[in-house]
Amino acid sequence: MFAPLAQAQSQLPMMGDGAEMTTSAERRLGDSIIRELYRDPDYIDDPVLQEYVQGLFQALVHAAEARGELSPELQERFAWQILLGRDRSVNAFALPGGYFGVHLGLIAVVATRDELASVLAHELSHVTQRHIARLMAQQGRQTPLMLGAMVLGALAAAKNPTAAQAMMVGGHALAVQNQLNFSRDMEREADRVGFGLMQPAGFAPQGFVAMFDKLQQANRINDNGSWPYLRSHPLTTQRIADMHSRIPQGAAAPGAPTAEHLMMAARARVLMRPGVDTWRQWVAEPQDVGFAARPRAQRVPAWYAATLSAVQLGDHAAARRSLRGLLADVQDDAAALRQARLLGAEVELAAGDAAAALVHLQHDRAAQDKGGRPELLLRAQALLRSGAAAPMAGPLQTWVSAHPGDANAWQTLAQVWQQQGQRLRAVRAEAEAQVARYDYAAAVDRFKAGQDLARSLARQGAGGDYIEASIIDTRLRAVQSLLKEQAAER
Repeated sequence: MFAPLAQAQSQLPMMGDGAEMTTSAERRLGDSIIRELYRDPDYIDDPVLQEYVQGLFQALVHAAEARGELSPELQERFAWQILLGRDRSVNAFALPGGYFGVHLGLIAVVATRDELASVLAHELSHVTQRHIARLMAQQGRQTPLMLGAMVLGALAAAKNPTAAQAMMVGGHALAVQNQLNFSRDMEREADRVGFGLMQPAGFAPQGFVAMFDKLQQANRINDNGSWPYLRSHPLTTQRIADMHSRIPQGAAAPGAPTAEHLMMAARARVLMRPGVDTWRQWVAEPQDVGFAARPRAQRVPAWYAATLSAVQLGDHAAARRSLRGLLADVQDDAAALRQARLLGAEVELAAGDAAAALVHLQHDRAAQDKGGRPELLLRAQALLRSGAAAPMAGPLQTWVSAHPGDANAWQTLAQVWQQQGQRLRAVRAEAEAQVARYDYAAAVDRFKAGQDLARSLARQGAGGDYIEASIIDTRLRAVQSLLKEQAAER
């Protein structure tokens, strides 16, 4: 870390009234907002897309830390977590406490990983520069619950202004409308800092300029609300010119889009649920005359979209046909081949053939051994369906120990333990899944159910896992304390 830069940053004058939120208060506020977003029907935990986007984001976080833009306190206290939304609008946003939202609509339209990284870098910089805390300080007299409701109202307005009107009543209307709208100075600062993260994080800085050009074009021709990013991050001629001027003269042009990115963009388009007719069109596209003569950069995403669309339609034969074409086209690209095999496992699981799914995953055992979340969860599901999931208990326990906020992994571990007859452990894992989603009331209910089960087993003389029962007692007290704190903030 560059100490002089970090020290200079800490000496910058604060914007606002001087009552900036503490990092702990901001994180608690972020947790309360995220708890509601987890319940949003648009929220999607897709392990494949989540890993891809989070991987780009983490590279930027590490670059921010190395450049002194991210203080050790923020690094430790904030979540630095991406949440994906199935919404088709082109949007991304930063939230209090180091949470970030990315709509599938954004992933679907960016041409390269560098363009996507530029948006993530910009949003990350809003947080590292404490812009959200400064804005929140303007509403410092409001309770955290009210602030959370205001932010949720602003997010709802970005998705559907009509539906959000009910949340914007009386004197709070203006605050809700502007809660996530940063000042021009903050936008320029996020541009500058975010741009500086691109190259150290391994991305082409031109991605920033390309994304600005794309947004500028959309701003001229689009007025249907599908680019809400333009509304909360209004572009100015000065900002666009500044980004163009930062590209050195004679800088090499960025490379072509990677096959992996093209596949992830195709996955986002399919998972946005565009409708049965669109899925059918994508399934049929590889059968078009002249398809084989198209460039591979066009065939690969088309094969991928056709395969996943066929899965959505329940046409397993068509999914397998398209998958064979995809595999043939990506044999010489390790990252793309991995994504094709993960998709193959999904195809076979949807078709009910767990053994065939495991064959696809066997090629990527090294990825699982290195901690690949998609492989871990897909393998667990395949073994659960075959009735032989016992070997997955260890890897899943290791994973949740390192990633305690992974509700999906906790729930999968609960299923594995249930299949093994480890009922007490299964109940605890179910409770931990609720904790990971910040639903402390539901978690308390499950921990109490675990206590009841432990007493029942003891009365039956069936023996019991006394260590597990003790863990449940301890975790129950801890979560009850969190629930009380949550209630007190209201």
